[in-house]
Amino acid sequence: MSFEAVKDVATLEKLYGVPGQASQVKVAHSLTAEYKALIEASPFFALATAGPEGLDCSPRGELGGAFIIHDDKTIIIPDRRGNNRMDSLRNIVRNPEIAMLFLIPGSLTTIRLNGTAIVTTDEELLKSMERDGKLPRSAVVVSLREIYTQCGRAVLRAGLWDPETYVDPKTIPSTGDVLKAQTQGAFEGKAYDEEWAGRAEKTMW
Repeated sequence: MSFEAVKDVATLEKLYGVPGQASQVKVAHSLTAEYKALIEASPFFALATAGPEGLDCSPRGELGGAFIIHDDKTIIIPDRRGNNRMDSLRNIVRNPEIAMLFLIPGSLTTIRLNGTAIVTTDEELLKSMERDGKLPRSAVVVSLREIYTQCGRAVLRAGLWDPETYVDPKTIPSTGDVLKAQTQGAFEGKAYDEEWAGRAEKTMW
């Protein structure tokens, strides 16, 4: 199956028209009081990066804030424990361009941030982000270029915060199921699922 592609921006502009005033004036180039309050209310964001192999988007979350606001142009993200793939970090050290999408539980408002980033192992900085006696192995320092709210229609259409739309985890494949299928049954998926909660609790930070 093949589809005809839109091949130029002029065609898109003819199709969609001119952005409304609100879509343009909402863009800020530093953290205003309003944008600071919005992202401080967000315990979860997606971090998008790009490298020679392509694009990556990874989840970041932490109650109390998955980042630190250093100043009105700088956000610092501690790299907490994960799967050690380092997809985002590998991309950033080769291409500093990043994008972030913040979600606020219960709110239709999402916030988009674009900028550049570096990966640092600055000792004093890492010590300032200690949790449960553990330090992040590195941190991502984000230099903000632009930040703006996103229309709430996507969250509203998804019913994202409506408990009536929540999926019962027992009705969908688990991570163990995926690992077992990907290895043609060689990986012990059931044991992985049973042990994961305890392992995550011990290695949260």
